[in-house]
Amino acid sequence: MSSEREKESAEGSSRSTATLSRYESQKRRDWNTFGQYLKNQRPAVPLSQCTCNHVLEFLRYLDQFGKTKVHLHGCVFFGQPDPPAPCTCPLRQAWGSLDALIGRLRAAYEEHGGSPETNPFGNGSIRVYLREVKDCQAKARGIPYKKKKKKKMIKPNHEELNSSKQPT
Repeated sequence: MSSEREKESAEGSSRSTATLSRYESQKRRDWNTFGQYLKNQRPAVPLSQCTCNHVLEFLRYLDQFGKTKVHLHGCVFFGQPDPPAPCTCPLRQAWGSLDALIGRLRAAYEEHGGSPETNPFGNGSIRVYLREVKDCQAKARGIPYKKKKKKKMIKPNHEELNSSKQPT
């Protein structure tokens, strides 16, 4: 009887690992892709020696697979959100895609035993790079990104609350 339970338990655990959320699947795929990228470097880079420079090189490498048209400064369509004709400007990875990718890789690094203090995906130079990509793409497409202002929370005066609760 215990062997049947063990069998059911094993089947149940294999089912739970087989049905990962979309985020978890993407994170696993991204982690494997980054690991393969490091292995393909000459010489290969062990994860323990990975730095933010390797991450930046990886992000630049990914640009060749991008689908977002980013107009160059000399392009007649530079700064136009909807250009009327095709041009030869390069395709790049969209800023939002890179930002999400870094978030997933940052989490995966720590899940695989890396400490938050040494996480190359959380390095300040990565944030600077992402901000530059965001600004460059916004200018190239003529779409200004405006930082949203935080709404101020107005705390009610306790005396006003107490007086409004009392019947008149």
